[in-house]
Amino acid sequence: MKKFALCVALAVMATGAMAKEWKTVRIGVDASYPPFESKAPSGEIVGFDADLTRALCAKMNVKCVWIESDLDGIIPALKGKKFDAIISSLTVTDKRREQIDFSDKLFDAPARMIAKAGSPLLPTAESLKGKRVGVEQGSTQEQYAKVWWEPKGVTIVSYQNQDQVYADLASGRLDAALQDQLQADAGFLRTPRGKGFAWAGPAVQDPKTIGEGTAIGLRKSDTDLKAMFNRALAEVHQDGTFRKLEKQYFDVDIYPERQTRTQ
Repeated sequence: MKKFALCVALAVMATGAMAKEWKTVRIGVDASYPPFESKAPSGEIVGFDADLTRALCAKMNVKCVWIESDLDGIIPALKGKKFDAIISSLTVTDKRREQIDFSDKLFDAPARMIAKAGSPLLPTAESLKGKRVGVEQGSTQEQYAKVWWEPKGVTIVSYQNQDQVYADLASGRLDAALQDQLQADAGFLRTPRGKGFAWAGPAVQDPKTIGEGTAIGLRKSDTDLKAMFNRALAEVHQDGTFRKLEKQYFDVDIYPERQTRTQ
């Protein structure tokens, strides 16, 4: 009888652990990536990802709490339970899937190089040999550049955040920068500090390093939270919230699969 009672108690405890009630979800973010995520003078996290996250949390009926983190430490911080989800233009790659889980896709994330307007540079190792290219530390663009360019004589300079990349590009300490195309367009080229700079060649492609779009990063054990986010994502697509937010920030469709998506 004692053994039976112990088994029942353990089963109840296990069920309670599995059925966690999410009232607050802590969101990890690298707030240096406008127009997706940045910090307003008031200290508020703003941008497309921020607005989308608030819409998702409203659908999930939970409170969002933002916790800032540099990109290169954001996955270890998630695994260390400093927050519960990463919503920070995080690209999905096989290497990252080994460490964490991901929600359904948020949006596309092509990578493209920027240089001085009129520069003959192209995003190839041959064209960039002997040049200095800036990337954000921990980004998929850094991974791409270190795999395909650095071994062939290109100097890859990694920075703690994207703002530092643009600062050194503008000052002339870099010959080019490789980053997310959507972010660079709205967050740099269309701003005063991007004057005199332009795209240098087409987007680079490599599923193993650049990945295949962005998603919400989650711990593999939090399957219930993943299901909640996926339901909320389906709802914001169905009711038009995603499209409404998209139009506020971008001139292009950042979710081209929308027309063929089945809910």
